[in-house]
Amino acid sequence: MSEPQRLANDAKSDWELTFETIGDPHQEIAKQCRDRGWLELFINEQTSFITNTDDRLSHPKGYFQPGVLGIDSNKRILYRWRSLPTRANIGGAAERPTACYVYQKIAESLEQTDNIEDAQLDGKPELDSKGRPFPVFVALLLANGWFIRPVPFLLTNSKLTPLQRAKRAMRRIPFFFASWIAAFLILPTNLVTTAVIAYGVWVSVIVATVFRGLQHTSEPDRSNSKGSG
Repeated sequence: MSEPQRLANDAKSDWELTFETIGDPHQEIAKQCRDRGWLELFINEQTSFITNTDDRLSHPKGYFQPGVLGIDSNKRILYRWRSLPTRANIGGAAERPTACYVYQKIAESLEQTDNIEDAQLDGKPELDSKGRPFPVFVALLLANGWFIRPVPFLLTNSKLTPLQRAKRAMRRIPFFFASWIAAFLILPTNLVTTAVIAYGVWVSVIVATVFRGLQHTSEPDRSNSKGSG
């Protein structure tokens, strides 16, 4: 992962993983995989949106998008996949191959003992989820920050998992709109209208900031190594 080792350790503990997790903020492992032609990950250098929300985060060279690479003792590639950041998957924030699917693909490759060719990059894996529409994604970020500022669903010291916090944020949205409706019914219309316009301007700035911070494949693709399949 492209986080410091302390966050890699936190992830191992919180997710109850039985294997080692390694922080690679300087992307040394990712570079080795790229240089050997195994797999090249997309890298997003626009990190201010994430790092400004948690001072524990450090991405000196940006953060890389998720990828999966399986190799055997002879360095034959059994399986490989990389996240292609698009607007549909919220800049790479959603849509991962399921663990069962990856396990099955690796097992199938291991059974092909007479095959010495590397596995091609998987372009259509079985995914664990679908990305949310961008407006819904921004609304959840705002709800997670009590509609004052966008707060991403990062791995933190919270007792709630990112998924639980996302569900909690979703429950806040109806109450937020209900509050505006109540304000129109109780307070002077001109005052509330002015507040709505001002908040709309603020949200527009937030939307633009979040949009710029998300990586999309329409941006220049630096991934042209042999690992691209």
